[in-house]
Amino acid sequence: MDKFSYISNAGGAVIEDLYSSYLKDENSVDESWKKFFEGFEFARTSFEDGGEIPDNVQKEFKVIRLIGEYRSRGHLFTDTNPVRERRKYRPSLDYQNFKLEESDLNVVFKAGEEIGLQNATLKEIIDHLKDTYCKSIGIEYMYIRHPERVRWLRERIELKKQAEAFKGKKDSCNA
Repeated sequence: MDKFSYISNAGGAVIEDLYSSYLKDENSVDESWKKFFEGFEFARTSFEDGGEIPDNVQKEFKVIRLIGEYRSRGHLFTDTNPVRERRKYRPSLDYQNFKLEESDLNVVFKAGEEIGLQNATLKEIIDHLKDTYCKSIGIEYMYIRHPERVRWLRERIELKKQAEAFKGKKDSCNA
């Protein structure tokens, strides 16, 4: 029996009735359902639209998304064929595609810790990601279904010292 069986055992109409009661008077339902509906309401909240999340925090998440895209798609932008140019993939890994601006390049982001950089500017983060994922060796591993293996690979791939050892001569990330 899983920890959510009480939800699956209740019919949709019952949960809907409980929720309607909760909306009218939150104390009209059992404490466990009250907590459940509080979580439900929280999950439905759109913080970005309400402007409740500060701009710098939203940008941190944009940088984290940029890091994730380099991890997932960086191998598509490598310079692995010395005979001809790499096919152009869209969208590129350009920081502007993540709603980041040129003025953000010199801003220090805590998200750099995701790749082993402390107090790193966006420019330093991008340079590190390009060196790690977009040089003459392509690394494709995000398809692996075992999180512990992905984490193991990522930790070894993104170490600054090792990324320096694999630096290529040509930058092909189009970013």
